[in-house]
Amino acid sequence: MRNVLLINASPRPAVSQAHQLAHELLGSLQRRHPALALTERDLAGQPLAPLGADYANALTTPTPFDAPELKLSEALIVELERSDLVLIATPMHNFTLPAALKLWIDYVLRIHRTFSYGADGKVGLLPDRPVYVLVGSGGFHRGERARQPDFLTPYLRHALATMGLFDVHFIYLEGLVGEAAAVTARAAARAQLALEPIFQGLVVT
Repeated sequence: MRNVLLINASPRPAVSQAHQLAHELLGSLQRRHPALALTERDLAGQPLAPLGADYANALTTPTPFDAPELKLSEALIVELERSDLVLIATPMHNFTLPAALKLWIDYVLRIHRTFSYGADGKVGLLPDRPVYVLVGSGGFHRGERARQPDFLTPYLRHALATMGLFDVHFIYLEGLVGEAAAVTARAAARAQLALEPIFQGLVVT
């Protein structure tokens, strides 16, 4: 493993349990792989520009990949292509992913670049690699305590698969209200991560 891409979608990364856990994982990986290179894309600290008419036109007309209209999209896709491992730290907002992460998806999920379209539908063009999605939420959306639906997981799994990324793992930190609940949620997430081969021996449960 040489390159890790961290996508942060939390508007408050300093207090985000998912973001903190992601950096904990990165610290462990860097101790095992001292030459590991990290690319961090902070979607809150450095927001992406909204999609505009020039970008939309570039998608629907023959446009070179190095055209100015596609510059940001190309940069984000190259970050994704270079990664051996992708970590996405995100909250769940209103049952689904936050707008900042949706915008990142809109830039990297691009026809003729990360997927093609034919008689059988959309086919991913990216080589598969592990993707770990750390999801923080104040409520519960799984199990007996679930009181809200989860549209984040199926959407993000489908969007990533459309690009060719199928090795996707979701780690949930739920019920993050109060310090005790946060400690419990992080311990449960660490226990789940410790079962993953890529993190075995790195995660303290």
